[in-house]
Amino acid sequence: MKFVAQRVSRARLTVNGELVSEIGRGLVVYFGVKVGDTEAQATKCAEKIARLRIFEDGAGKMNLSVLDVGGEVLFVSQFTLYGDARKGNRPSFTDAERPERADALYRYAADALRAQGAPVRTGVFGAHMFIEQENDGPVTIVHEIL
Repeated sequence: MKFVAQRVSRARLTVNGELVSEIGRGLVVYFGVKVGDTEAQATKCAEKIARLRIFEDGAGKMNLSVLDVGGEVLFVSQFTLYGDARKGNRPSFTDAERPERADALYRYAADALRAQGAPVRTGVFGAHMFIEQENDGPVTIVHEIL
């Protein structure tokens, strides 16, 4: 399982021109599921995301989590995190989990993140989404749970 977390001052997600989710200060998290990933890994991802200390404290150090600052999370499924372009120019997605299983683990991870105390908004699994985000910093963290 892999995620990319970006610190934002705001973000919004639309599908077919309709607003689906919107957050203020917080994190946009792109979440990928690999073949064979488990619920235990999804729980670890949720714990890591909730506790990532990438918000500045009063001294200007990245020392606070999204929970500490009362932020929100826009949680987006993204199978392309498992795109492999080592051979040729067209990525292979054979490492990405099947949609049914990936969707179940995406929903499980979103619920696990909510259980950590984070307000979570989601995208629409499998939809063509448009995401506008105002990156803060920018701060981007890539993490994989093996």
